[in-house]
Amino acid sequence: MPERDESKLKEQVRKLPHRPGVYLMRDRLGQVIYVGKAKDLKKRVSTYFQPSRKLLIAQPKVRAMLDLIFSFETIEVRSESEALLLEGKLIKEYKPRYNTDFTDDKRFLMVKVDLRETLPRFRLTRNRTDSTGRYYGPFPHSGNLRQTLAELKRRFGILLGDAKPMQLPDGRWRLYDDMRADINDHPNEVDEAGYRERVDAACEFLNGKAKEWLADIRKEMQAAAEKQQFERAASLRDLVFALERTTARTRKFTRNLTHVDDHGRTLLALQKALALARPPERMECFDISHISGTYCVASMVSFLQGKSDRKAYRRFKIRSFVGNDDFRAMEEVVGRRYRRLHEEGRPFPDLVVIDGGKGQVAAALKAFLILDLEPPAIIGLAKKQETIIFPDERPPLNLEHRSPELRLLMQLRDEAHRFANTFNADLRSQRLRESILDDFPAFGPKKKAQVLAHFGSIEKLRQAEVEAIAEIEGIGPKTAERLHAFLREN
Repeated sequence: MPERDESKLKEQVRKLPHRPGVYLMRDRLGQVIYVGKAKDLKKRVSTYFQPSRKLLIAQPKVRAMLDLIFSFETIEVRSESEALLLEGKLIKEYKPRYNTDFTDDKRFLMVKVDLRETLPRFRLTRNRTDSTGRYYGPFPHSGNLRQTLAELKRRFGILLGDAKPMQLPDGRWRLYDDMRADINDHPNEVDEAGYRERVDAACEFLNGKAKEWLADIRKEMQAAAEKQQFERAASLRDLVFALERTTARTRKFTRNLTHVDDHGRTLLALQKALALARPPERMECFDISHISGTYCVASMVSFLQGKSDRKAYRRFKIRSFVGNDDFRAMEEVVGRRYRRLHEEGRPFPDLVVIDGGKGQVAAALKAFLILDLEPPAIIGLAKKQETIIFPDERPPLNLEHRSPELRLLMQLRDEAHRFANTFNADLRSQRLRESILDDFPAFGPKKKAQVLAHFGSIEKLRQAEVEAIAEIEGIGPKTAERLHAFLREN
């Protein structure tokens, strides 16, 4: 049996992000023995590998688990709520021997609405019992969910699961016996069509269309506070908190959760096809965009776990030359990106994808050689036949066009292309707006640059008053008035 490599584990911990997520602890056989969630992955996982940790733990079972940890892996998510959901799913999937919280198969609450009913009710459930009902959730915060349902009843005049409506002689329905106040301004007696409109409105809310409602409640809260109605303001504050937690991204995450396994299989297939050391969980892709050598820019987009990670996107203006040279531009931006990561002590991605063929890939590899840095895995993706180009002696590779692994690479490349073209268009639009100063007779190139540097953009210059323009060195009141009038006319 191999021994646990403490230095390797600690190095892996040092590279963890300060982000929420889930971690999986494995034994020497690769079996998952524990799944945990964390608000901060780096802080939480590091505690497992502190020598003093075992001495502070009273439970023998937990101390034994620490001795069995041979390796671990982590999955980043956007929030603690998502971490809680994913933790539950993975515990149910792997059934780790050291997890107890989820072994009773307790599930998060969902809201079920059966539209086949004459008067559909909004019920709480932990299981999808049929395919005909409409389900919302699951929601990890049950208390907030119950409070939200109570507010839905009051705001929209809907029925909850315990309601006992009574049909009237004229065919309409009395929803509640003597609780009209609970449904706010909605009539307690309503026909089926009118009630269906209420159901549709409440369903829209659960689908995520709650921003306007939340804005109204915040206004009520502010007004109550200004009138020193502090008890009312506090109640509304609690309601806002409950609604925000209930309608957070847990639903979107849950829908995506069903694709976690698909993404994992795709990344494993990509690892095998490209002969990578590990699945490419973090991929970065570069693209160059210019118009006949002018307005030359570049983009870098990043995918994490098979999905776009927009906060990690970067865009570059080419600095080292002016003209049309894709290879030189690629060498510059790749070098700038990974020199910075190296200087900041941040990890490189598992895979770098270059939009282009052999020349672009060679330029990217050259950037690492100049910096004397060990490059990560690099490939090019040539558009014509979606051919994969390697930087070594391996022949070009063409994957099955409909394969998930090729489609993922194409999605990454297309996103980089879109992002680069958008930046190029923005830059051209900005330069076009700035060129209006070329037609102002009192300005030469130096004065134009001085004015733009002072205000930052032509838009801010347009909004400036005459006095503000006259504050620029070398521009008197008369010139400032003429420029102000010129910009208004043009």
